[in-house]
Amino acid sequence: MINYFLAKDKKIIRGSGSNFVKEGIVWIDLVNPTENEKQYIEKTFSIELFTKQESEEIETSSKYIETEDEIGINLNFIKTEGGVFFDEPVSFIIKNKILITQREYQFRTFDDIYKKLKLNRIFEGDDIYLMILDTRIDYDADLIESITDKISLISKELIKEKELDKELLLKITALQETTIMIRENIVEKQRILSSMLKSKIFPKEDYETMRIMIKDVSSLLEHSGFNFERLEFLQNTFLGLVDIEQNRIIKLFTVVTVIFMPPTLIASMYGMNFKFIPELNWTLGYPFAGVLMFLSSALTLMFFKRKKWL
Repeated sequence: MINYFLAKDKKIIRGSGSNFVKEGIVWIDLVNPTENEKQYIEKTFSIELFTKQESEEIETSSKYIETEDEIGINLNFIKTEGGVFFDEPVSFIIKNKILITQREYQFRTFDDIYKKLKLNRIFEGDDIYLMILDTRIDYDADLIESITDKISLISKELIKEKELDKELLLKITALQETTIMIRENIVEKQRILSSMLKSKIFPKEDYETMRIMIKDVSSLLEHSGFNFERLEFLQNTFLGLVDIEQNRIIKLFTVVTVIFMPPTLIASMYGMNFKFIPELNWTLGYPFAGVLMFLSSALTLMFFKRKKWL
C-alpha cells in the first residue's frame, strides 16, 4: 500500500494509491508494498529501494548509507505481540527533501506521526524523518518504563513469596532478554544519530535537534543499564534464596540422621549374635533398651538446640 503526503496551501494532505502528482510530495510511506508498487516508486523518484535482505543486515555500514544527494537508513523497530518483543526492520530514504519509508507492519509510531502532521507545519522529508525518530525514542522510553514497573512487581513478589517458583526466575530471564533487545535497539539509534551529525545533506539547523536526541538516547541507555543491573540483583537474590532453602533441607536431613544414630547404635549392639549378652535373659531388657534409645535421641536433640543448630 502506498500512502503519500502532499504539502499544499500550508497544509499536509494525505492520500493513498499511486494516483498522485510528484510535485509537492514530502513523504511516501510504503506499507507491505507489492512489487509493482515498489517499481513505480523507484521509477517516479529515481531511487532504489532496499531489499528485505539489505534492510535486515546487522552491519553498521548497512544501517546508514549516504551519497551526494541521497541518504539510506535501516532501523529496527521493536514490536510487541502477546507480550513477546521482536525486531522489525524499517527503511528510510531521503532524497531532494522527500522522505520514503518502507515497512512490512503497522506501527503505532507512524499512526502518531500521521496525527502530528495535521498539527505541525512540517513540509520537508528530513524534518518528518526526525519527527519519526524522536517519536520512536519516546516510545523506547515508554518501553523501558514498562520494564521498570515489571521489575518492581517481581521484586515485591520475590519478597512476599514463601515458596520460590521457577516461573519467577523465568520472568526475570525473559525481562533480561527484552532489556538487552531494547538496549541494542537504542545503541543502533545512537550510531545513526552520530552518522547524521556528520551528514552533508541534513540542514545545519537540525543539528541541535539531533544533539538533544543523542542526549535522550544516552539517558535511555543509562536507564536500561540500571534495569539490567536490577534484574541481575533479583536473579542473584532468587538463586541465593534457593541455596538457603536447599541448605535448610539438607541441614534438616542431617540433623534427623544424627538424632537417629545413637538409637541405631544401641539397636545394633543388642542385635549382635553373641551367646553371652548381659541383658539377654533380663525381664526388663526390652524396656531398658527402648528407654536408652529414646534418651539418646532426646539428649542429642537437646544438644543441637543448645548449640542453636535447629
